[in-house]
Amino acid sequence: MNSKTLLAAAGIAAFAFSPAYATEGGDQMTKPGAFIGSSAGVPPPGIYMFNQVFTYQANLAGPGTAALNPLGTHKTGVQAAVDVQGFLFVPGWTFLGATYDAVIVQPFVMQSLGNPINAQAAGMFNTYIVPVELSWKLGASGFAVKTGLGIYLDDATVNGANGLGGQGNPYWTYQPELILSYIKDGWNLTAAMYVEINTANTVTHYTTGDLFHADFTATKTIGKWTFGPVAYYVGQVTDDKCPTSCIATGESTLLHSSRYDVWAVGALVGYDFGPASLSVWATQEVSAKASNTAASVDPSVVAQGTTVFATLSYRLWAPDAPVQPAMYHK
Repeated sequence: MNSKTLLAAAGIAAFAFSPAYATEGGDQMTKPGAFIGSSAGVPPPGIYMFNQVFTYQANLAGPGTAALNPLGTHKTGVQAAVDVQGFLFVPGWTFLGATYDAVIVQPFVMQSLGNPINAQAAGMFNTYIVPVELSWKLGASGFAVKTGLGIYLDDATVNGANGLGGQGNPYWTYQPELILSYIKDGWNLTAAMYVEINTANTVTHYTTGDLFHADFTATKTIGKWTFGPVAYYVGQVTDDKCPTSCIATGESTLLHSSRYDVWAVGALVGYDFGPASLSVWATQEVSAKASNTAASVDPSVVAQGTTVFATLSYRLWAPDAPVQPAMYHK
């Protein structure tokens, strides 16, 4: 199995669009498109490492930009640079016919928002763990299914009046996943679907609604090269919540987006060096919409731009091959 499929393990990147800018609705813990290039397969037993970096260059869009840029002479820029270090553990265990694996990921994020917000933040983001993933191969058909549960820990530094003044977020996020793949004859046709379910902000008690992600891969491997089109979708599918204790902190669901939808398309190219595998893919967000119909003046904003990812994956350790008994002949 090409080692680029290590990314099947988890949400391998994080991008929180709301640092010191202090908009709480619509945060994304996992960068849309992070599962691109992955599959429902699992590599042979061993300990693997992956390094993923990406840059995101965008502008704010949506009805809320009318207040940010009243003259319409410029747009508010959004920039991010992220470095992710992760480990994939494949002990060779099986359960209910599925292969087990586990993941731990630590992202480091640098991001900024332009004029008139002029906010910057950099540092270590919330740690991401996947204590269990299970992958089933459906015989020799090439079809595979993987499911698991990822968790963003509430272990980031909390700054600011709402806890969002630093790089991390002051709450837990649970990310159940379902990955469906056809991986045969060099093809990787995969739909990776996952949901972000957030707990309440420990400072403001505000709860961001659930987000649904779908990352799509359609690549072909010929020799050592892999290439093909990719795409992703992300959207908020439930409303934010702000109880009485939240309102007392100055928060309100009327201050943020209650729904948004973003679609992106792009392409991937990869090369298998043998000991390591490198994949690069770029995506352009072709549609980005946000709204809050309950607000008299809609404050909703959403970023729309271009992302370039690069991932290097390799095996750190493999179990010793079993010793073959000596053959004796008379």
